Amino acid sequence: MSLGSFIFKKMCTKSDAKRDEGLEIPESVEYIRDIRYGRNRKFHLLDICWPKNISEKKGGLFNKSEEERAIDLSKDKLPVIISVHGGGYVYGSKEVYQFYCASLAEKGFTVINFDYRLAPKYTFPAPLEDLNLVIKWMMANKDDYPIDTDNVFLVGDSAGAQLACQYGVIYSDKEYRNIMDFKKPRINLRAVGLCCGVYDLKKRLMNEGKHGLIRDYLTSKPDQFGAKLDVLEHITDEFPPAYLFSSKGDMLLEECEPMAEYLKSRGVKCAYKIYGTKKTGHVFHVNVRDEYGAEANSDQIEFFRKFIR
Repeated sequence: MSLGSFIFKKMCTKSDAKRDEGLEIPESVEYIRDIRYGRNRKFHLLDICWPKNISEKKGGLFNKSEEERAIDLSKDKLPVIISVHGGGYVYGSKEVYQFYCASLAEKGFTVINFDYRLAPKYTFPAPLEDLNLVIKWMMANKDDYPIDTDNVFLVGDSAGAQLACQYGVIYSDKEYRNIMDFKKPRINLRAVGLCCGVYDLKKRLMNEGKHGLIRDYLTSKPDQFGAKLDVLEHITDEFPPAYLFSSKGDMLLEECEPMAEYLKSRGVKCAYKIYGTKKTGHVFHVNVRDEYGAEANSDQIEFFRKFIR
């Protein structure tokens, strides 16, 4: 691991712990932890959560026996948000995002919050492969949880925004899907939410090349990935509708508006907004105590609701 990544991980660990100190999962949310979705015993784990009030509307689902509950869950379908955590490809976990994901569930969604393999031990495209595994798990277990695979949404911030965006390209463009050697999942990806992200891998590589997080992820020989790094070139009007946002104090603020305008130029339905003040920093929306974060998350959900079928 590079020195830059080591320092970055130390700083994030400390700040995230301080941000979430004293928080608990709301009683209104059913939160299930540590479900295995792949073979890697350390990283291939996910959490899933949803609002308990769906059961109240359906006759008290959570007061029933396990057998009755399993039957009813197959009928209680909610739109699904899959959260791709940030962390510069070298840091982050579902634990860091648990309160944020629970807050999204309170708004009427089933939310999947997962770990993926991190650099430098696991390099490109490991996180995308893991996201694909999560979707396969979701398809295989859709009758055991309140999952509506016809209404699926992706959210991601920072590196997670880049990953969510790239998966949107894999999903929507056959040529790029073949380049990446992925198969299109049998879901309807209705929209994506991209926060405080970096989107152009080749530009980031050119700017940072031999240093820090991007090298740990793309290795010292990124040329080996060839056309797989040509992500933006494969965005078409089939790309899912996108809500982009950032904050006035975000270190990646300059990425938001150009990416939104680029999506619009490609025929993608897109909206974007900049929140807060210069004191409102990177991935501010993960802080469930932050007023601007709450506003941004609500706006994103309202954007998603326009595309639920």
